[in-house]
Amino acid sequence: MALPVTERGLKSVVWQKIKATVFEDCKKEGEWKIMLLDEFTTKLLAACCKMSDLLAEGITVVENIYKNREPVRQMKALYFISPTTKSVDCFLRDFASKSENRYKAAYIYFTDFCPDSLFNKIKASCSKSIRRCKEINISFIPLESQVYTLDVPDAFYYSYSPDPSNASGKDAIMEAMAEQIVTVCATLDENPGVRYKRYRTDGKEKEAVLEEDDDLWVRIRHQHIAVVLEEIPKLMKEISSTKKATEGKLSVSALSQFMKKMPHFRKRITKQVIHLNLAEDCMKKFKPNIEKLCKTEQDLALGTDAEGQKVKDSMRVLLPVLLNKNHDNYDKIRAILLYIFGISGTTEENLDKLIQNVKIENESDMIRNWHYLGIPVVPQSQQGKPSRKDRSTEGTFQLSRWTPIIKDIMEDAIDNRLDSKEWPYCSQCPAVWNGSGAVSARQKPRANYLEERKNGSKLIIFVIGGITYSEMRCAYEVSQTHKSCEVIIGSTHILTPKKLLDDIKMLNKPKDKLSFIKDE
Repeated sequence: MALPVTERGLKSVVWQKIKATVFEDCKKEGEWKIMLLDEFTTKLLAACCKMSDLLAEGITVVENIYKNREPVRQMKALYFISPTTKSVDCFLRDFASKSENRYKAAYIYFTDFCPDSLFNKIKASCSKSIRRCKEINISFIPLESQVYTLDVPDAFYYSYSPDPSNASGKDAIMEAMAEQIVTVCATLDENPGVRYKRYRTDGKEKEAVLEEDDDLWVRIRHQHIAVVLEEIPKLMKEISSTKKATEGKLSVSALSQFMKKMPHFRKRITKQVIHLNLAEDCMKKFKPNIEKLCKTEQDLALGTDAEGQKVKDSMRVLLPVLLNKNHDNYDKIRAILLYIFGISGTTEENLDKLIQNVKIENESDMIRNWHYLGIPVVPQSQQGKPSRKDRSTEGTFQLSRWTPIIKDIMEDAIDNRLDSKEWPYCSQCPAVWNGSGAVSARQKPRANYLEERKNGSKLIIFVIGGITYSEMRCAYEVSQTHKSCEVIIGSTHILTPKKLLDDIKMLNKPKDKLSFIKDE
């Protein structure tokens, strides 16, 4: 059976573990089963396998555990669910009494640790109907080959909100996330040394699925748009070379006709046309306004222009963005924040003027609430900017000169250069991790260290409150540069600029208690 991704990818590792711990555990030759999933496990399976893979494992139907279903009493049911009250109660309803059982028997597999209260509830209610009950320790979603998420977007609010009534919620969600991260390490068969960043005391459209088995998507998904555009002529050449059925420049309509005449190439060309259209759509949005906005953002973020000259007056760089009617408030707020970060904070008077002149009074919390993350917008005392690596010699595009700070952290961690005061240990790394270029956080005995170094090791990173696509890209870049170490990066969720500002705005607002918090 063809795997959805390459052998080393997170998706493949997760799928292989699910096969071994779930399907092969309860497999019986010639027997079909019904599979029941909850919201989280539906996302998890969708990320690492297809329906054809489930059919190969003897699953004939996949059902939502929350929905009402017709009983199929002659068949056994496989429950792959999260250990929550909601999911367990749905399971118990399926086996309310022997005469009313929906299925012949049950095989239950929990994503991670099932609290005693829920386990005892199951045991007391329907233990005779259960053939298996296991915890498989996969409580994360493999988003890409080197990227994972915990699917907890509300963690940002509970981690950084100043509301004292959220303290218990914060502790609970931190504990839950820690348990989820443990399942990442368990799935990768890693027992790592753990370091953390010390927190400051300041407080007509067509739908297309982009998947890991799409080689072109995997190759270009984190590339700069300029690199992607270089791929387009190659794409067009490849399409036209399959059969010289058209003359001159190919259009999308001509390609459509070509595909009808050439069914043999239809599937491959369809994928290529999708990427061609995506690249064209990106450029249509990029050219009118985003190009100039990107230049301004890069100048403000780095404090230098594309030629390396220092920006002497940041306000002069900022003003064209603020006066441009084609930029929305999110663009202007992002530029204001870069201006403030670049000068290490501003005065209350200056901040008030900016907010009033740009008419963003209703969105001002998107700016002011950054101090809850330990980044004072109006500092009590002048703070210096953190020192960064000199990357001026690295080949970059003018409109993407900024390098995410997390790349510095990745490289310093691999080279064992992280400051132990700023990045203290929770658990010490083995002595062999000595900064010589070999990276291993494993704490289990090793018979042959040189062999392990040859096979490579992993740096697993987790960021509370979301990661951006540029930070995801860094994991691939650093892995490519440091061949001996594969960087795996994960977070509570994936951030976009708009999503981040919306989350920041909500930090000082009341919020209902998070339903994700695991049952005691």
